[in-house]
Amino acid sequence: MRHTRSIAAAAVAACFGGLVLLPSPAQAAKGSVHLYKIYYDSPGKDNRSNSSLNGEYVQIRNTTKSAVSLKGWVVSDKANHKYVFGSYTLGKGKTVTIRTGKGKNTTSTRYQGRRAYVWNNDKDTATLKKASGSKVDTCSYNSTKVDYKVC
Repeated sequence: MRHTRSIAAAAVAACFGGLVLLPSPAQAAKGSVHLYKIYYDSPGKDNRSNSSLNGEYVQIRNTTKSAVSLKGWVVSDKANHKYVFGSYTLGKGKTVTIRTGKGKNTTSTRYQGRRAYVWNNDKDTATLKKASGSKVDTCSYNSTKVDYKVC
């Protein structure tokens, strides 16, 4: 009987110990603006066509409970290719896709207007910074086995 109580006490302690590692409801409810996905190896042959260039992209997701102005925010790679947001607001719960090539900007897709690839097909690091220069998020990948990374 004593052995059973010890096991039960240990199980209860483990459960409560695990709860300490979970974020508080306030932290979970706050959300963040963060890098969500990098599609670094566009489908097909890398021929620098606009459709191939637009096949690579990075996505930013807003999980906060309000819209966030991204004016002046910067997305860059390890080689310091930069995309700087102009006047743009990312709605609450929304994701924006930043494509490498040319196109018409919409609320859900922005275009860098480049004629060359940004994201390396094997390894790279995306960095998201606020207009003030403070780092918000980074996401790295090191693989040729898949074409994208969910951050």
